[in-house]
Amino acid sequence: MADALFETEDAWDGVVGQDPAVAMLRSAAAHDPVHAWLFLGPRGSGMQLAARAFAGDLLAAEFDVKGDAEGARRARSLAHAGQHPDLIMVERVGASISADQADEIVRRASRSPIEGSRKVLVLDEFHLVAATVGPKLLKTIEEPPVGTFFVVLAEELPPELVTIASRCVRVEFAPLSTPVVAARLEVEGIPADRAAEAAAFAHGDLDRARLLATDDRLALRLAAWRDAPRRLDGTGARASEVIAELRAAIDDAESPLISRQEAEVVEMAERVERYGQRGSGAKVLEDRHKRERRRLRTDELRMGLGSLAATYRDELVVAADPGPALQALEAIQLAAEDIIRNPNEELQLLALALKLPSLID
Repeated sequence: MADALFETEDAWDGVVGQDPAVAMLRSAAAHDPVHAWLFLGPRGSGMQLAARAFAGDLLAAEFDVKGDAEGARRARSLAHAGQHPDLIMVERVGASISADQADEIVRRASRSPIEGSRKVLVLDEFHLVAATVGPKLLKTIEEPPVGTFFVVLAEELPPELVTIASRCVRVEFAPLSTPVVAARLEVEGIPADRAAEAAAFAHGDLDRARLLATDDRLALRLAAWRDAPRRLDGTGARASEVIAELRAAIDDAESPLISRQEAEVVEMAERVERYGQRGSGAKVLEDRHKRERRRLRTDELRMGLGSLAATYRDELVVAADPGPALQALEAIQLAAEDIIRNPNEELQLLALALKLPSLID
């Protein structure tokens, strides 16, 4: 299930609800594709999976021309898994794509492919690009070495990315609706009621929905966040106790993701045995798994803060004085906005808890 569709007949099968984008990319890869692409859409819409599928088609093209079906299948399989030596996945290291990362992208773009005549650089989260990065990358993206392709992924188009975007073919990825996400989960074997619940909390992020759908303790975590205001009493001791329990629940939420990642490690070992593999595939997979775990904690925090806010919105309806509940909602909103800055999780939540009014009866 999940992202592990490595041996399917068609790597594009996992990109759901994006028929126009898929049709355009498949047609482009089969003919004479341009060298720079911008995928624009929300996280969880399938852009990352589409980027790997597109890279697989680009890297498999020379094998298709030769009639080498096994070589083409191997290229697509490894690219779909993010493990092909000529597929370079670039993700931000800090709060934004830095100038140092830009220099490294230029260096890697200048190197020759390892296995064939092409290589693909996928630049993820480039809506978080530093102001100095655009000029550094512009010439390389505009005039890359022969056989080098760029696929730039972004959730929005900030001013820093406009010039680079003007050199790329733009492909729009639409937000996934809750019914589309739920329907896909049902196709993957999730019962309808659980699929609907997971889709509702995933906010259009199919990968997130898959994790939630296999999480038996989701309801307990949501209840813990909703009930937190009824346990806080204004003291630091109680705030520390409540926050420790919420953080432990987030730790527990990692279990479905860890299980999926362990399966991916096994699948990678099987691919290595079947196809052979050059480069640092194990390290790439390990780094991706670390990023996924960090993102899961961020998603859990956002979901938890949303549940916390729902409690205070309910309080607004019945409170004689709405002031404290409004102040709580403002503090929760600020905490949610601060998540992108990667603050210390424990300190952030503790500071928030100390600001929240108690709802103890």
